[in-house]
Amino acid sequence: MKKILIIDDDKSIRKALREILIEEGYKVEEATDGHEGYHLIKSNKYDCVLSDIKMTKMDGITMLDKINKDNILVPIIMISGHGSTETAVEAVRKGAFDYISKPPDLNRLLITIRNAIDKSTLEKETVVLKQKVHGLQDIIGISKYVQDIKNTIARVAPTDARVLVTGENGSGKELVARWLHEKSNRNGKMLVEVNCAAIPSELIDSELFGHEKGSFTSAIKQRIGKFEQADGGTLFLDEIGDMSLSAQAKVLRALQEGKITRVGGEKDIDVNVRVIAATNKDLNKEIERNNFRMDLYHRINVIQIQIPSLNERQEDIPLLVKHFFEQICGDYKMKIPEINNAAVKLLSKHQWTGNIRELRNVIERLIILCDGKITVSDIQKYVFHS
Repeated sequence: MKKILIIDDDKSIRKALREILIEEGYKVEEATDGHEGYHLIKSNKYDCVLSDIKMTKMDGITMLDKINKDNILVPIIMISGHGSTETAVEAVRKGAFDYISKPPDLNRLLITIRNAIDKSTLEKETVVLKQKVHGLQDIIGISKYVQDIKNTIARVAPTDARVLVTGENGSGKELVARWLHEKSNRNGKMLVEVNCAAIPSELIDSELFGHEKGSFTSAIKQRIGKFEQADGGTLFLDEIGDMSLSAQAKVLRALQEGKITRVGGEKDIDVNVRVIAATNKDLNKEIERNNFRMDLYHRINVIQIQIPSLNERQEDIPLLVKHFFEQICGDYKMKIPEINNAAVKLLSKHQWTGNIRELRNVIERLIILCDGKITVSDIQKYVFHS
């Protein structure tokens, strides 16, 4: 059910609009002025906002300015009985979806609300679509390891079970997380990825849970955290073994209660998120060293998927070589070079310390530096002596 906020200091107007919108199947909340409306919008998720312009404490235009500064994305329809062409133009210029004079024409109002919600929904779907267009690669391989992983994804993905993906750097943990999301019932919403190892410990709380304006020195505007961005979808916590203990405690609370609190905020915010975590560390050893919380480990480790190193599945390397040739040459609009069997066998026997990521880099290097045909001597020159 779509949720609409009505902001108006006239109780009779709020009541009339509320009755109409409820009859149309919307869930409705009210605010008596711009100040109250602004704080409700900051703390809740609305599909559309109807706001008067002339109000006490804070008028509609000022509220609109504050929402824009806080980068809060919600369609706002301004409704006013004191309007003029200049007021309407100013409201739309400042980001309002539309402007309607009082008393509003009922049919126009309902059509405008539907259009505003549809546009907002389309913008969110576009984000999801762009995410998909950027490419979800297949999990390449004929080894038993790969078949087992695909079977596990097929069984686990449609559930909301939390998954811990383990394996060495470059082995493909991110790809497994993306397939878990793609095959899930949440694939119409966003997959939000966070590399816990790449974020300084003093910023991880803000990154995950967001912050309120002024909560610390550089917090010049409100920020929506990754948990809120992933609401209804999937949150992928990559390298969770590098997360600070204080952040671990807050993640544990979010998983236990389905609630988060922004840094500097006081209100609990409900979040519906499926968490997939990944790590290249042995979390049991990290627990022994007091670097990782045992209770969080048991929360995220409902299903564990172990990704083997590339050296453990050498039979998959010829297929991966073929796949990377096609992919990279397609990107560069180049002819796919020939590679003889002896060269492929040599690649299969190489010790890939960087796993699939290293193999892809090597194939790209060979495509660029070799002249249409790749031989054993090329492998020895550009791989073993690189």
